[in-house]
This record gives sequence, structure tokens and C-alpha cells, in this order.
Amino acid sequence: MTVAGEEMHLLVERLYPLCRSITGDGVRATLEIVGEYVPLEVHEVPTGTQVLDWTVPQEWNIRDAYVADAAGNRVVDFAASSLHVLGYSVPVSATMPLSELRAHLHTLPDHPAWVPYRTSYYQPEWGFCLAQDTLDALPDGDYEVRIDSTLADGHLTYAEHVVPGQVPDEVIVSCHTCHPSLANDNLAGIAVATFLARALAQETPYYTYRFIYAPGTIGAITWLARNAERVERVRHGLVLACAGDPGRLTYKQSRRGDAEIDRVLRHVLAASERPHHITEFTPYGYDERQYCSPGFDLGVGSLSRTPYAGYPEYHTSADNPDFVSPEAMADTLALCREAFAVLDRNRRYVNLSPYGEPQLGRRGLYDSLGGRSDAKQAQMAMLWVLSLSDGEHSLLDVAERSGLPFGAVAAAADALHGAALIKA
Repeated sequence: MTVAGEEMHLLVERLYPLCRSITGDGVRATLEIVGEYVPLEVHEVPTGTQVLDWTVPQEWNIRDAYVADAAGNRVVDFAASSLHVLGYSVPVSATMPLSELRAHLHTLPDHPAWVPYRTSYYQPEWGFCLAQDTLDALPDGDYEVRIDSTLADGHLTYAEHVVPGQVPDEVIVSCHTCHPSLANDNLAGIAVATFLARALAQETPYYTYRFIYAPGTIGAITWLARNAERVERVRHGLVLACAGDPGRLTYKQSRRGDAEIDRVLRHVLAASERPHHITEFTPYGYDERQYCSPGFDLGVGSLSRTPYAGYPEYHTSADNPDFVSPEAMADTLALCREAFAVLDRNRRYVNLSPYGEPQLGRRGLYDSLGGRSDAKQAQMAMLWVLSLSDGEHSLLDVAERSGLPFGAVAAAADALHGAALIKA
């Protein structure tokens, strides 16, 4: 277990109790906590704003909600878990028999001890989510039903953190902030993104890295609508979700399927020998489908461990901080750092001595290999870089074609560049 893994898990535990949705104070409170780790630029977009084919909805906030029996005991209590209320429930204050209340109660009969996560964003509705065991134990009779919420004109809130690079071309890292008490989906992704931003800030990356914290679907659409000019600078991107469960790493490719980010993730996952799975793009899932929509067609893939809906705990109260581990989040973070190191270092070069093989010994390049256990690999890497440095092939092309580790290829390129045998 790494220190970063432990700290990410502590962040998940801090964020877990907050009631998040696509708008509202829960999102703001979440971003305020994340802002303690990395500075954020927070954006507020008013209700009614047209964003592409969508409109920013009314803002939802909730203060309290419960179902109480005749003795006043809260048999369902929002204070115990934000999952207990149907997301975006309109306010209600009434007394009704259980027979009438049942139409507004949501359970998981197949997992009777778990509470489901349900929402009703774009149509007025109210309801409660509870364990089937709890429902089965309720006697007939009248119940007090109260949801102290507001649905009114306000704002959609999202935030950005930028790690400046050597060039203005950008890599976007996106995570969703719209789910309530769900640790893997979405808090682990928020935690990994945040600690990835902190790690990159300690380096001098080649690309500029833009981290986007936004509610799912409507948030990414809002960001795209408000950043039409910046989108032209986005070269690569990654959506992070379900980043802390015990499953193997899963990379979902961009719509293009052959974007540089796709090739980098395929290469790094294979080279790392981690258990993993590569999936083709589908226009369903997380916000990669917004960034990859044909009008934008950005090279954005999605990294998770077990994909959405692929584990029984998905969108239930069982997706709690005990379900995610420091070790899994640390592994996801490490994979991101390895992939971005390749992305940042991938260049095309031109051989400045392309007629025949240049004499490496005269330039001290063979001497530099003396005594190294990987001398043969390093020598082959130099020869491959020289052979494919025609301005058309990148270092990733070299690594893929030669079967050599990208790190060895990049080190060879550095040595050859230092000897003035290649130029970027």
C-alpha cells in the first residue's frame, strides 16, 4: 500500500457522505474539498443556458427527507445515507398509507440488504430508496412522508485544474461529480484524477493537462459547449471512473480506435503485464461518448477497473469505502502516470546521418553501454531509432515494431539526439 493510496482512500471517505447530483450544493461542497488538494477554477452556468442540444436544468438541493411510522420513528432516513432519496425528488409533505407509498419506494429484491441508487433528473417525481429487508418489515398503516428539497433556477457547477506544460496542446482528464454516496463510481475516479494532477505538477510535462470535474453527460456537454476554441487544442484525453475496485484494469478505446491515447494504453498495459482488458468503443458509458461525438471526434478513451454495471455493487449502497482499496487506486494512478509518461515523450525524429549506419563507437555511444546488463537491448534500440527516424514514425511506432520497451527506445533517442545524429 502506497502513501498516495492511503491518502486517496481518505479523500474518498471524506467525500462519501455528501449528497451529490448533477447540480447543487453537494457538488460545490465536493469541489471545495478537492480544492484543498489542487487549486480549482470553479464555473457556475445559469439554469436555462443552451449548451449544444441541451439546456442547463434547474438546480436541486435537499436538506432533509424521511419516512416515519405512526410512532415518529424514521424508518427511511436521508440523514443516514444520501442514497435513501430518489435524486432530484421534488418536495413532498404528506401522510399516506403504505399501500399508496409503495409506488414511490425503490428496492433491490435480488440484494435485499442493499439500497439502490435511483434518480429522476428531467421529470418531476419523488421517491425513496431502501433495502428490501426494511420494506418487508414495515407494517401496514399510515406513514409520514417528507422531502425538504428545492428545485429552482440556479446553476450547474463544474471545475477545472490546469497543469501547465511546455506546449499549449492539451490532454484532458475528466471525472464525473454527480453521484451521491458511491465510492467506486464516482469517488475513486475523482481521487485518482486529483492525485494524478498533484503528481504532474511536480514535473514539467510536455503537454498542458486539463482536469475537468463535472457532472456526467450534462457537465461534459456544458464544458464542450463553452470551450469550442479550446477543443481544437485537445490532442488526447482520458475519462476516469470506477477506479478503485479489486477488478482488473479495463481500457475502453476512443471512437477512433487508433488514436494515440489508444495505442499508448494498449502498449503500456501489455508491457506492464498487469491483468487487463481492452474494449472497443460503444456510444454508451461515461463521458468519453460526449468527447468522442462525431462533431468533436476527440481522441478520448476511458480507464476503469471493473467497467460500469459490471459488478453487483454498482449503483448500490454496497459501493461504499470498504469496497474500494488504497492498493487498487494506487495501481490505477500508477498506470495513468506510466501512460502519460509515454504520451509526453512520444516524438518523431529525423535521422541526420541517413546514408548507411552512422559510426556509433566514434561518438562514444557504444562506450556508454559498457558494463550495462541491458547493453544489447540499448544497442538494438539505437539501431531501431536510427532506422525509423524518417519524420514519419514516432518513438511509439519504434517500440511497437521492435518489441522493445518504450523506455529503452526513448533513452536511445535521447542518446542519439545528444550525439547530434537525430533531430526532433
